[in-house]
Amino acid sequence: MTVVSVQRRGSFLGVVDRFWRKSGYRVTAINSHVDAPAIYVKTQDGFQVSLTVADEGQVHFDVDSPCVRRSEVSHSASAATAFLDPEAEFIPRPNIHSDFWSAETPEVGVTPGR
Repeated sequence: MTVVSVQRRGSFLGVVDRFWRKSGYRVTAINSHVDAPAIYVKTQDGFQVSLTVADEGQVHFDVDSPCVRRSEVSHSASAATAFLDPEAEFIPRPNIHSDFWSAETPEVGVTPGR
């Protein structure tokens, strides 16, 4: 739910991309679209993971698992960190400010308008 400004999205995806590669994940696709960038990877054990930036900078991590046997799943041991109104009629938008990730100043070495 952290606001990731347009100016910081490239850095955010870069941090995640480097971590995933260092972890041995194989990059299967990169979408460098200005409004909706995304990274898609496959893990060594067959999970497919993606990071996408969607409408208004909403960041999503998605994970698809390889085929598995049906099993019981425990309830989460921790509470959600963001308030989600079950009666809301819209998708919640990022609303947590970060001095770094929410900054709207240009990144070092990036020329505005290019």
